[in-house]
Amino acid sequence: MKSKGAKRKNDYSKLKRKVFLQISLITVTAAVTVYLLREILRGQFGDLIVQFLVNAFHFNYSDALTIYQLVIRNNMDMILFVVSLIFLVTLFGFFVSWFTKYFDEISAGMDKLAEEYNAEIILAPELDFMENKLNQMKNNLGKQKKAALEAEQRKNDLVVYLAHDIKTPLTSVIGYLSLLDEAPDMPPEQKAKYVGITLEKAYRLEQLIDEFFEITRFNLQTIVLNKEKINLQFMLQQMADEFYPMLTPKGKQVSVNVPDGLTLWGDADKLARVFNNILKNALAYSYENSVIDISAKQQDKNIVITFTNQGNPIPREKLETIFEKFFRLDTSRSANTGGAGLGLAIAKEIVNAHGGNIFVQSNTEKTVFTVVLPQKQEKDKLSA
Repeated sequence: MKSKGAKRKNDYSKLKRKVFLQISLITVTAAVTVYLLREILRGQFGDLIVQFLVNAFHFNYSDALTIYQLVIRNNMDMILFVVSLIFLVTLFGFFVSWFTKYFDEISAGMDKLAEEYNAEIILAPELDFMENKLNQMKNNLGKQKKAALEAEQRKNDLVVYLAHDIKTPLTSVIGYLSLLDEAPDMPPEQKAKYVGITLEKAYRLEQLIDEFFEITRFNLQTIVLNKEKINLQFMLQQMADEFYPMLTPKGKQVSVNVPDGLTLWGDADKLARVFNNILKNALAYSYENSVIDISAKQQDKNIVITFTNQGNPIPREKLETIFEKFFRLDTSRSANTGGAGLGLAIAKEIVNAHGGNIFVQSNTEKTVFTVVLPQKQEKDKLSA
């Protein structure tokens, strides 16, 4: 059943009423005209015709009357038909011209959709439903264009950030290599220190170059899932172990709380990338000497995985945009922890491809990323 709002959107009643009145007016006018013409030709106008024949052609009255009866009165129906047809065609032409002005207004309104300025589209009162639709389309197009420009600007800003980030470790690599080259007799301890720093900066440089490729790959790649049965506890524990070297220097820990035997159906490689990106984000923005909790449980037909960390809260206005492409919560941290702003956006794409959902909640006490995934697809259940 259609809602009242939908009915108002497609309310043709005003236009129907206007068209009905116009057609009724044409019909009544035509009928009155035919009636009057018949009475005129039969009445005094007939006498005027006879008198005109007598005066103009010098017929006697009886001959003129005979001519009038043979030519006009006996062919009254045919004359009225021809006159009525001409009259109706003329009126119909006026009606068509009047009606097509609505198409001209709609066409002009559609032209305004492509215009840059935000002038409101105004049509005739009978087309208010169409006016509302065109203005809504114009507003939507304006919002989409604004969003596209903002996304493009974020992407351009990110390229600038990455270019700067690449230059910083590259400068360090060149500087320390130059020192090593200029001082071949450098003490072993100092040499080892410089080599370690150079290697660290080289790894950072490699990471940033990978992120450049990630931008292109994210825009062009179509996600194809290769699903299999996943032991969730094993996957999350293995991932936590891999992060141990990055956690230890700042006294951070990861606690994995997943029931034994909890499984789900999905693409293991891509879901590992989702969890990796979330954990990497939690690691970057959590307090020192804090614990990052990873928990999972079955809820109805879904598996719910949460990543909880203690850190500065995410501003409310940024909770929605944190999953957008090229969004980075804190651009000032790009040299150490900031990435291309793609990790969470890619995570969302992968989760959506699995038919799941991902969202974040944040307050002064904790930040919680939640991933909801279907444990099995319906077709999988049928074949199980």
